[in-house]
Formats: sequence, structure tokens, C-alpha cells
Amino acid sequence: MLNTTKLYRTIVNKEHHKYRHKVEWDLANEYAKKWLSPAERMADRFERVCREETPVILPCEKIVFMRTVANLPEIFTESEWKEIKSRHYIHELGYMSNLSPNYYDTIAAGLLKKRESADEYGKRAIDNIISLSDRYLAEAKKQGRDDIVEVLTQVPRYPARNFREALQFFRILHYALWLEGNYHNTVGRFDKYMYKYLKADIESGIYTEETALELLEDFFLSFNKDSDIYVGVQQGDNGQSMMLGGMDEEGNEVFNLLSELCLKASCNNKLIDPKINLRVCKNTPADRYTEATKLTKAGLGFPQYSNDDIVIPALESLGYEHNDAVNYTVAACWEFIIPNVGADVANIAAMSYPKAVDTAFHNNLISSETYEDFFEAVKNEIAKETKKIHENIKDLWFVPSPFMNVLMDCDIYNGGKYNNFGIHGTGIATAADSLAAIKKYVYEEKSIDKADYIKAVDENFENSPELLHKLRYESPKLGNNDDFVDSIATRLLDAFADSLEGKINCRGGVYRAGTGSAMYYLWHANEIGASPDGRRDKEPFGTNFSISLFAEVNGPVSVIASMTKQHFSRAINGGPLTLEFHQSLFADDDGIVKVGALVKSFIDRGGHQLQLNTVNLEQMKDAQIHPENHKQLVVRIWGWSAYFVELDKEYQDHVMARQAYRV
Repeated sequence: MLNTTKLYRTIVNKEHHKYRHKVEWDLANEYAKKWLSPAERMADRFERVCREETPVILPCEKIVFMRTVANLPEIFTESEWKEIKSRHYIHELGYMSNLSPNYYDTIAAGLLKKRESADEYGKRAIDNIISLSDRYLAEAKKQGRDDIVEVLTQVPRYPARNFREALQFFRILHYALWLEGNYHNTVGRFDKYMYKYLKADIESGIYTEETALELLEDFFLSFNKDSDIYVGVQQGDNGQSMMLGGMDEEGNEVFNLLSELCLKASCNNKLIDPKINLRVCKNTPADRYTEATKLTKAGLGFPQYSNDDIVIPALESLGYEHNDAVNYTVAACWEFIIPNVGADVANIAAMSYPKAVDTAFHNNLISSETYEDFFEAVKNEIAKETKKIHENIKDLWFVPSPFMNVLMDCDIYNGGKYNNFGIHGTGIATAADSLAAIKKYVYEEKSIDKADYIKAVDENFENSPELLHKLRYESPKLGNNDDFVDSIATRLLDAFADSLEGKINCRGGVYRAGTGSAMYYLWHANEIGASPDGRRDKEPFGTNFSISLFAEVNGPVSVIASMTKQHFSRAINGGPLTLEFHQSLFADDDGIVKVGALVKSFIDRGGHQLQLNTVNLEQMKDAQIHPENHKQLVVRIWGWSAYFVELDKEYQDHVMARQAYRV
């Protein structure tokens, strides 16, 4: 990593945390007594925190700005939040998240230019950012860092003139969004909007590829300075997702030198941020998959792949204009969002396929004379669940975000050009495998009595060991390229999409069915007992669009064949097929080429999204016993990567339970 080694060690060893402190301000009660509006509260807190921040420039770093205030005090009291929630639907924390703002026009214009069209609160936010930047400028002068002085004299007031200024400008904007209180702030199509700066500097001789890579590694390190402060469901769930490649508005390929350097920088740093996503299509050359697989080999759980051939037309079918659909990126995990103008809430709820099967199994199996009768009951349960979700989400409200509003090409306070809601669909393998067993043994072979079947499931198979073995290891399973069960998964996905057809949400948008699960692969599994596929009580579902944890399958080729038959154009909220590969597979170039070819086959067969995980079960077992020896062990959780030893045990155990393939 050339000259970034010292900086890398500082960040990995968390030495920079010594500059942090927490504030003990009771802003919520202060604001409540003054009856301040939500926008005024956000503006005031941002101003106070900016003033409280201490400019720190670490030795050797080129891209500056790091958090020294480690917390953001609440702006509403508990009683105020209770009152707000009585009148509105509040999603997650209530703050804006999972948006892809327009960094590039701001970087090209400068904050003073953006200030001209900003509202009162946006102007205040810009003034505070510039003030903090000036304090960093003063610190750079004090340290004799003339290189940083030159950069901060130009940005963020004025447009970036070169690659380093553009990277520094981005860092300031991204930092400010976190400081304002937004979260899961994405990076967007980085190589699309940043390449022009690199290209110009390379052509003028300012950088070679080697020195540009060194600067980019420094920039990538900046994502990891504060990432432990940005905690989602688990440490590492921070949403700093970067998209590379894909088509532009004219149909040209975006992948360029900056794209290549990003893959190399991520591979060299071996840190969990930024999280790399790669847009590909049937015309993507095989060597690109090979190069991307080298990053997979590093064990970071990315890149995650998205298929333009499927995603773009599917988004257009939902009403996205072509120039917006072709510009898609991903939210914190995998959900497809539109930069600049999109205000979609891509993870607003989740629907459990196994719960629909479980309810029908207990309420309708006895009375259903045919399998089609029973499947109709399952479809009705899916429709009931999505109807309940639709009816519960009324008057959606977010805390206003003045600076986010500055960076969006819409009035984000009131939504955007697109205001669609995405709903995850969880546990599809558990549901499909359950229905396959019911179809085969109850309705075709008639070898399992309905009442006995229900009793065995309710008893968690404690008194039915032979039946348990039959269901777990002899029944048809998704992942074996068996149309008998694969077609059931297709029908389930279609039923989910059908149940959302024609529904208009409270912001005038539509609903998008998805194939992701997020953390619901644990949560939804705990809502029901055992399943008709032989899954026992408390056993989790597979993550995202994946096979059952205990399914015995023929290998990754058959899994891909099974999981590319479905109609993904109808379920385009996002959610990848997730595959784990044993670390030994990447020992030589032949293994890397094979995995790259496997990814290409997934795309060529019409899969819409794929993520790979490199795992070593023995290493993970040792990490549970001796976490101090494995601090940098990275695993993919659902749509994000994390350090294994920082996860709760239930998430560690789930990763360890997944199948590790060898090609």
C-alpha cells in the first residue's frame, strides 16, 4: 500500500480513537422548551457539533476529516417521539437513509454556488461545513502540510480542479451527512462521476496509475475512520456502498481505469468499507469477472454483482424513466435506488413465505382436497400479509435533513421523483421445500397423513425421527436444478408480486417485491415453529434468495441453475443469491478463473443479483474461541460485510452454518 501503511495501521489499531469524546448536551429538552421546529433543531445541532469538532490531521494522510464527537444528542424528547409516532408512520430511526445524493454536481460547482439556491437551513449547513473546513485549513498550515492547504483553499468553497480535490470534497460531503444525523449514506456510481478528474490528471502527468492507486487507498481508508460510530443492526452495517461499472444514459460502458483501481485499492486495504458493487451484463468480458474474483479471494464478501440486462428493463416496467433506470445504484445492502431524484424506501417491510405456508398448513391443509387448493390458500396468506403491510404504512414521515436536501435534485422533505416502497421476501427456500414435500408426500404419493404431518411439525419432530430425516434429507430441495421444487419457488415469487400489483402507497408510489431478507432470516424464523420441510424450531432461514441451510445439493452450478429460473423482472427490489466458497478454492489462478466463470454463467442465465463469501469454518470456530487472534476476519452477513469477531453469536453461527462450496 506504499505510503499508506502507517495510516492503515493507525486506523486498524484504532489509535485515532484517542481524539474522540462524547458531548452531554440535553438538546431535546432545550428544543422542546423553545418549541423549535424539526428543521431548526437539525440545523442547530449540526452547527453545535461542527463547532465542537476538533480538526485532526493524521501523519501521512492525504484525505482529511474524521469524527471527534462520537455521539449525536437526540433532538426530540421521548414524549415528543411518542406524539410524532401517534400521527405518522416512522421507518427505522426516523432519519433519512438509503439515499444516493448528487455528490458530483456539488463537487463540480462548489458549496458557495450550491448556497445560492439552498433554503435557509441549507445555507446554514453549508456555512458550518465551510467554517469547519477553514479550521482544518488552519490546522494544515500549523502542521506545515502545504499539500492539504492547497486542497482546502479550493474545496469545498469552490469546484474541485483535480482528482485529489474531488476526493477530498467527497469526503467532506459524506462526513457532513453522517454528522447531520443521516445514516446508510451511500456512495453511488463512483467511477462514473469521478473518472473525469482522474483521467485529466493522468493525461497531464500529475499521477501515474501507481500514485493514483496510493491516493485512492488513502481515500478508501477514510471510510473506515468513523465506521464504528455508524452502527446498523450489527457493527459493519453502515451502508457505505459503492457502485462500479454498468451502462450510462447513452448505452456506453462506464467501467474504466478508476473502476480497476477501486478493485485494487479495496483488495489491498482488505477493510470492510467502502463496500464494492459491480454492475455487469451479458456483454461483460470474462476477464473482468476474473479480476473481480481476486477481490472475492481477499475474503471481503464483495463485489456484489447486479445484472443490467435484468434490472434496467424491470425498473422501467415499474415506471422509472430510462435515464434514471440506467443510472441505478444500490442502497446500503442491495436494494436498487435512483441517484439524485429517488426517495424510494427500499426496505420498508418484509413478508415471510414460511409464515404464509405455516398458516395455511395449520388452517387449510386438512380441508384442501388438492395441492392446487392448498397452494391457493398459501397465496391468500401472502396477499393478506402484504395487504396488512400496505394498510399499516400511512403518513410516512422523516426528520427533515437540510444538508441532504442541498445534495438532492428534488425537495427531499416532501419526497422525490420516485417514492416507491420495497418489501423483502424472506425464507423462500424453506417455503418452496415445504410445499414440495407437501405436494409429493400428501397429494401425490399420499404417504403422509395430513393430521399426522401437522402433529409432527407441532411437536418439532421429537416423536417422528424417521419423518424428520425423510423431510430434511430425502425430499426435493431448492438448489438441485429440479423443476419440481424450482417451479414452486417461481410461483411463490409470482404470488408475492401479484399481491402488490396495483397497490399505491401513501406517497403515491408503487410497491416493489424483493428477494432479500436482511436480518429477517433470523427474526421471521423465530415467529413460527418447525416447518414441513424438516426445519426444526429456532433454526434460521437461508439468507436472502438462497437455499436452506441443511439442504443437500449437487454444488454451486446446480444452485445457480435453480435460482435463475424465477421471474426477477417482477421482483426487482433487490436481494442476491448468496453463495459461500471455501477459502481453499482460491489457492491458485485456476480456482479464481473457475469462480469468475461461475459468476458469468449466473449473469448469462438471467440471474439479477449475486454475492459471494469466502469462508473457512475452522478459522471461524477458532475466532469464536480466540477473537483476539482474528480481529480482521471479514464475513458477508446479508448485504454487507463485517468483522466476524464483532458480530453477535447468532450471526456468527449463521455464517458458519452456510454451505462452503468447492467448484
